[in-house]
Amino acid sequence: MNESSLYRARAEQCRAEADAATLDNVRERCLRAESAWIAMAERGERTDAMRLSREPKPAAVEQ
Repeated sequence: MNESSLYRARAEQCRAEADAATLDNVRERCLRAESAWIAMAERGERTDAMRLSREPKPAAVEQ
């Protein structure tokens, strides 16, 4: 499991906690945490994509 998957799993957990919360402030806190985890996952995915696009492509092997 990569970092983005872990962040998204944590976001899902926060969403479940928000849905189960009976107090408004707890629900809001969980939803803010969910948003933060999603943002971290998206940032990591963008970083990975940029890193892959900058890596040199391996030369084709001729036979």
